[in-house]
Amino acid sequence: MPDGQTAAAAARADLPAADAPTRRWLGLVLLLSGSFLTILDVFIVNVAIPRIRSDLGASFAEVELVIAVYTLAYAVSLVTGGRLGDTYGRRRVFMIGMAAFAVASALCGLAPSPTALVAARLVQGLSAALVFPQVLAIIRVSFEGEDRRKAFAAMGAVAGGSAIAGQLFGGFLVEFAPWDLGWRSVFLVNLPVVAAVLPFAGRLVPESRAAGATRLDVAGALLGAFALALLVYPLVEGRQAGWPAWAFASLAAALPAAGLFAWYERRLSRRGGAPVLDIALFRDRGFVAGVTLFLVLYSTLNSFFLASALLLQLGIGLSPFAAGMIVTPSAVVFAVVSFQSARVVGRFGTVVLEGAAVVSAATFGAIAGYAAWAGGGTDPLVLAALLSVFGVSNALLVSPMLNVVLSAVADHHAGMAAGAIATMQQVGGALGVAVVGAIFLSTLERAGGSGPAAYAGAFWTAALYNAAAMLAVWLLVRRVRRAAHRTGG
Repeated sequence: MPDGQTAAAAARADLPAADAPTRRWLGLVLLLSGSFLTILDVFIVNVAIPRIRSDLGASFAEVELVIAVYTLAYAVSLVTGGRLGDTYGRRRVFMIGMAAFAVASALCGLAPSPTALVAARLVQGLSAALVFPQVLAIIRVSFEGEDRRKAFAAMGAVAGGSAIAGQLFGGFLVEFAPWDLGWRSVFLVNLPVVAAVLPFAGRLVPESRAAGATRLDVAGALLGAFALALLVYPLVEGRQAGWPAWAFASLAAALPAAGLFAWYERRLSRRGGAPVLDIALFRDRGFVAGVTLFLVLYSTLNSFFLASALLLQLGIGLSPFAAGMIVTPSAVVFAVVSFQSARVVGRFGTVVLEGAAVVSAATFGAIAGYAAWAGGGTDPLVLAALLSVFGVSNALLVSPMLNVVLSAVADHHAGMAAGAIATMQQVGGALGVAVVGAIFLSTLERAGGSGPAAYAGAFWTAALYNAAAMLAVWLLVRRVRRAAHRTGG
């Protein structure tokens, strides 16, 4: 059997032939529950931050760390998490990650002090990095053809749903405080989900691993995490800290640290070892274009919703809940259309991805133009309508592109590649927030720093970055498609 089919065949053989298809789809539900939690905990905590600060007596720096340490730990550990699944079994690592995520969530919910909460969030981020790459990798090796497209479409829908739940359900939990738990409920709500998943995951989620997998490359994992930390931490914290000298020094040190990591991994591979990230992956131009695409794409998503929140709440004066309601339709549309994206791409082909990128760029351009024209009279409902158009185009891009990029990767590299893509998503999100945050705030200061017109001016300027970035995404989509055609994908 060809090496590219080994892991997929093993994953399918893990289930009885008669009910393997049903079990695979039930297993997908469990996997997506895991990805739901890892994304949910990025959004749901933001809603609870004011109550956490008042209840625990936390400083602004400490509550910033509650958010940042999760993102940092998650981002720097995703490649290692993917490689652990390749080496020791993707189902096993998924279950270990879910169990650790539950323990960390309980520690967050019971935290008696800001320091304890930050430490628990660190463990939670590390646990999430064990979970998420396995979801991508198991879908890659357990499903084929149209079923794989449907599985990735479902994953996109769940991602949109988790963003909605984070804003709305998190607000409900904090506002109405069931069982008098207050902000602690946003963490403790994870426990029943994990309790429902773990008893069945061992039976319903197929096991797979890389053929001939050996022990983890610990030195490579540490070097890679160190290089990523040098890059991600200043992007996450630099803007809030006013871009001090240490932030630029850390960013400058990230490049040589990444070079040292690449040199070590290449050297280990030449000696017959199993690197945590096989540099041979990056000889594939399609894969390089794919991971770059996710970096640029995710730089638009997080940053745009930051700019929207600043405009809607500080500029126009909406409450946090009302501002959340303005962006919720786009997330709902994204979730709904994601379910249909496999059918649309299956019928019209991957040219749909190029069209989606062009529509997204045009929508960002329209949003920027409208805000520039309307100024202080910017209507939130018009923004909601334009954002819903973006929700459609983005849904037709994200999940299908995951399928295209991962389908071109050999099965034994599935976890590694999934970790690399997920890492680029996190780095892109942090990079976009840093860039757009700087554009927004500098424009706001030049405009006087207050009032709806000043915020609208800062918003449309920041939106231009998103339009330009989406044009770059379009060019990268074209490159990925050409690479896929060359390899028969």
